[in-house]
Amino acid sequence: MKANIHPNYVEATVTCACGNTWQTMSTRPNLRTDLCSQCHPFYTGEQRIVDTAGQVDRFMRRMGRRQAPQRGSTSQQTPVQTPAADRGAGGR
Repeated sequence: MKANIHPNYVEATVTCACGNTWQTMSTRPNLRTDLCSQCHPFYTGEQRIVDTAGQVDRFMRRMGRRQAPQRGSTSQQTPVQTPAADRGAGGR
């Protein structure tokens, strides 16, 4: 290994947006993160939907409008044939 080409490895303080902090090792003394195990929904078991300008509501309305005709539909669907089915048993 070459000497004097690697950065210094120091003890670092990681700070989450929720206020949680912990110590680790890094090449930087201070690190910031948006999520950690104390505030991430996977670990906390709580589901939060961040609604930016009503995007979730618009999506739910769109999906509800598209799904309504499908539930009451009485038309039969024709099966789709694949090219393998058209070739037959010895089709080369």
